[in-house]
Amino acid sequence: MGIEILQSGLYTSVQDFGRIGYQDAGFSVCGAMDKKSLAIGNILVDNQEDEAGLEITLIGPKIKFTEENFIAITGGDLKPKINGKSISMYKALFIKKDDILSFENSQTGARAYIAFCGGLKIDKVMGSKSTNVKCSLGGYKGRTLKEGDFIKFSSPKVYLENYLSRKLDFKLEEEKEVVVRVILGPQDDAFTQKGIYTFLNEKYEVTKEFDRMGCRLDGPIIEHETWADIISDGIVLGSIQVPSHGKPIIMLSDRQTTGGYTKIATVISVDIGKLAQRKTGDKIRFEEISVEKAQQLYRDEIKKIKELKKQINKPCIEVLNPRNTSKKIEILLNNK
Repeated sequence: MGIEILQSGLYTSVQDFGRIGYQDAGFSVCGAMDKKSLAIGNILVDNQEDEAGLEITLIGPKIKFTEENFIAITGGDLKPKINGKSISMYKALFIKKDDILSFENSQTGARAYIAFCGGLKIDKVMGSKSTNVKCSLGGYKGRTLKEGDFIKFSSPKVYLENYLSRKLDFKLEEEKEVVVRVILGPQDDAFTQKGIYTFLNEKYEVTKEFDRMGCRLDGPIIEHETWADIISDGIVLGSIQVPSHGKPIIMLSDRQTTGGYTKIATVISVDIGKLAQRKTGDKIRFEEISVEKAQQLYRDEIKKIKELKKQINKPCIEVLNPRNTSKKIEILLNNK
């Protein structure tokens, strides 16, 4: 038993942390666009951080639960509801059999994640449960979810240790303009000084051409020294290509493995999730930092995740107070 999809939403797919180690064979990494949000959801329901969940984009699905289980919803606020009543995000929630989970349109952010306690019963393909739609690979039948789909739970639970403490006081803020930190290169020498200055000092707007493969931006033209074409080489997550038209394109989870346009910079790992939550019309400004600074920020993020685990996995005041009260009553009764 598990979940039945009553309505698919705009773009709902099974994603984990991606298919690592197969780019040399031409397979995209895929995986969650906002890995931090998925990781936090999994921590809240006592899963491994990289367990597969559902990634929802802008318009959420309607899901019927055919078995009890715990879930957590993180990332962008798409106004989740159970049986028509609003529910909290960033909190472990006990869902009963026949409950209906639904969403309204996006309130803040663009992508939400549903983590299911014990995970979803999805076979791994090349080490990952992530959906690669272009190759019809992984996930649920290699595609986004649609009405009538049914996915079983892997190991559902009706008891979750320290359930009441599994919540975070966190809300994704609506930001119409964000700073995205980058490391220049690997082909920054293909641009003029004016081009580099433009890239780092002007604002760019997210266009409607924004999907899991990449985000095309509009704004001032970034000037090349000569031409934009290069011999195709590897593309990493966050690579910023600038074709001959001079407008940047940020490559994301479903990116191709190689490309033949100059790459002016690469978005640092910890800011990818920030990009994933942008909407059409949002503004982006780029800020250059060093490799060393980017590595330190990455280490800091790992440390914060570990601290979250400690914060979540401990008895909370709601549990401790009744126990203390019970002891006091027992003492009073014994004194009588």
